[in-house]
Amino acid sequence: MNRFVFADATKCIGCRTCEVACAISHQEGCTGTLQSTEGFQPRLQLVKNAQVTTPVMCRQCDDAPCAQVCPNNAIIHEDGFVKVIQSRCIGCKTCAVACPFGAMAVVTTMVEENNGHAALFSRKVPKSQAVKCDLCSHRENGPACVEVCPTGAISLINSDELQQTSQQKREEAATRAAGITV
Repeated sequence: MNRFVFADATKCIGCRTCEVACAISHQEGCTGTLQSTEGFQPRLQLVKNAQVTTPVMCRQCDDAPCAQVCPNNAIIHEDGFVKVIQSRCIGCKTCAVACPFGAMAVVTTMVEENNGHAALFSRKVPKSQAVKCDLCSHRENGPACVEVCPTGAISLINSDELQQTSQQKREEAATRAAGITV
């Protein structure tokens, strides 16, 4: 089972610190500050309405519907997480439609296209690519959102922790069903 980031909606205060940390973490040449608003592309989105406030991010699904529908095999399981190989991504948005959590985003940026000609003939063209939570695999400390969340609403869950939590919930349910109070 893949590790994943879990957000507890009961602890989230909607401060968006996780989004900022994510965007900064994924900016090229990051110095720990936001280089430009153009580069503000967090790989999670905060949902904030009357009923709930919580970040929505990739659940690192074992069966990864996004990977199953990708026509270029740009989304793969590797190194313990589901990741997008940007050089293969064509920005078709199929993964965004397939994701049951809405955690995939397709962003469009302007890039130089010169087709091997001199800079005189280069021009900017739009390029779309899928982005999603990659558990901040480029950071030694792990996901930036987990590190900065002021309320501890975001945590990294691995298979052992998930099994332990499930076992604890089963025991609590069995205790309640038997009418035993602790």
